[in-house]
Amino acid sequence: MINHVELKNFGPVETLNWSGLGHINLIIGNNDCGKSFLLKALYCSVRTLEAYKRGDNPKRLNEILVDKIFWTFQAEEIGNLVNYNANDSLSFQMNFENKCFKYKFSKNIKRSISSVSSDIEPRQDNSIFLPAKEVLSLYHFILESEIYFRFGFDRTYVDLANALKIPATEAFPFSPSDSLPSDKLGRDSNDFNKARNLLENLINGKIVFDEVNKRWYFHKDKQRFPMGTTAEGIKKIGILDTLLGNGYLNEKSIIFIDELESALHPEAISKLLNIIAILAQHGIQFFIASHSYFVVKKLFLIAQEQQMSIPVISKEDNDWVSSDLLDDMLDNPIINESIRLYEKQLDLAGV
Repeated sequence: MINHVELKNFGPVETLNWSGLGHINLIIGNNDCGKSFLLKALYCSVRTLEAYKRGDNPKRLNEILVDKIFWTFQAEEIGNLVNYNANDSLSFQMNFENKCFKYKFSKNIKRSISSVSSDIEPRQDNSIFLPAKEVLSLYHFILESEIYFRFGFDRTYVDLANALKIPATEAFPFSPSDSLPSDKLGRDSNDFNKARNLLENLINGKIVFDEVNKRWYFHKDKQRFPMGTTAEGIKKIGILDTLLGNGYLNEKSIIFIDELESALHPEAISKLLNIIAILAQHGIQFFIASHSYFVVKKLFLIAQEQQMSIPVISKEDNDWVSSDLLDDMLDNPIINESIRLYEKQLDLAGV
């Protein structure tokens, strides 16, 4: 599990230092404040550790990192990611179970990083980034962008499409004959199946890939619907269900979710976060970027009801401020504006 992260001069993020991370972590702020940059910076580093020395991959750590950063941020030169106001290099540090992965590079770097160090063991588990936009309708185009090395769909989309390709029969090291402890996640554990059942109940169906037509469909009752007629919220929830079902994710995975609230109504947000809390209690770590009052309020209630630490980092003016929803409701301009509008509505109603 990631315990600590520190960024300096990383795109719009001038200085960020976030410690004491938990199984659910919330990043909140207005548009263009750097939420997605932070998510993608973490994702690049985690995926670098997951690709390093896996299988027959001959690449060195710094070569894998450069590839992840280049195709995730899609800057023509990775030196362009250095904050344009900075007089110093970009630097990144991540502590994973109290071991350190870090790197730095300057503005004049085109596509290489020489200063990379890590004492973290290569990860044998898989992590994933769930973007705000849906991927299933564009599934084949996303995979083609990897084949032809084209800019367009960044690495988070390509990794997600590849993860969705895995059939359930070839999934991860769990099989129906495995006997798993009840306090662990696995494809056959009670809590794992409970989370999947809740996801499928939430959308009243599931998404399925048709191997004959090579297309994704939404199955509801005895009918199936093409992706073009399926709501984006259903696709988002169905994707998470699929990745749990095909074994790509396990109890040591890390899931990065950008704008969880996108295309979901408040009730669906609430139910999805309940499911996330179940998965978090059994090991999966979540990083969620949001600017939604509903997301913050629901996570606050989860923190209070379950006495769960939910660290938050919030962009306020020019500073990143950390807090914990277990201690108190977040004091943030987004939250304050939501409360102000609610109070104004009450005033207009004469309440």
